This record gives sequence, C-alpha cells and structure tokens, in this order.
Amino acid sequence: MIECKFVPSVCSYCGVGCGILFHVVDGKILETLPLKSHPVNQGKLCIKGWNLHEFVMSEHRLKSPLIKDNGQFKEVSWDQALSEVSHRFSQVIDKYGPDSVGVLCSAKITSEENYLAQKFARAVLGTNNIDHCARL
Repeated sequence: MIECKFVPSVCSYCGVGCGILFHVVDGKILETLPLKSHPVNQGKLCIKGWNLHEFVMSEHRLKSPLIKDNGQFKEVSWDQALSEVSHRFSQVIDKYGPDSVGVLCSAKITSEENYLAQKFARAVLGTNNIDHCARL
C-alpha cells in the first residue's frame, strides 16, 4: 500500500518563515507546496521555496562531516570534525592573530543563534570579523 501524506513545515531557505507543505510518498518528499492558511506567506512561495524538496532529497547532499586526508575526503564523526576545526582555528590565530579568522552567520538560523555566533566570534575567537547573509 502506498503511503501518501502532506507534512506541514517551515521553509528553511531564509528567515521569513513561510509555511509549506511537503508532499511525501512512501517516505520520500516529492514536492513542496505553499501552506495557504499560513499567516506569513498566505499561500505564496518564492522560487527557492517551491524547490525546497530538491536539496532535501538530493543524493549529492552531505550527511556527515568530511576531512581531507592524503588528498581524499573521508567520513569522520562530528566530534572528530569539531576537534579538527578547533585545532586549525587555534593554529591560524596563534600564527596570524584573531583578525585572520571570521565567522559567517545564516538567515536560516534564529536570531538567538546568530547572537550566539557573534558572541562566539568576539568572546572566544577574539575577532570582530563577522558577517551575515540575509539575502532572499
């Protein structure tokens, strides 16, 4: 028996928060539709929203961290990836100073998470080099 359902969600492309419906058949998202009753977008979607399902279901999507080892990418645990990033940040900051690194934030996360990212950049890394992409 084929299982078909419509799952309400919020578009993850930007911070607007448009309501969407994922058309799901047998656990696979087939299409994205606008949620007509949602107060933010009132049944409208931008081109990115209409195509949201494409990146979610893409076979090319990364699902775990990768580290390059001898010219080849290898899958590693999140703990190992975060440790490697921390180590490399420390090396660069020690050699070139804290303003040699920066942090890019995202419109796809909450204001609170963006605040934490800028706090991390300034208080932990010691840099004011922080930027945000809020383009729709």
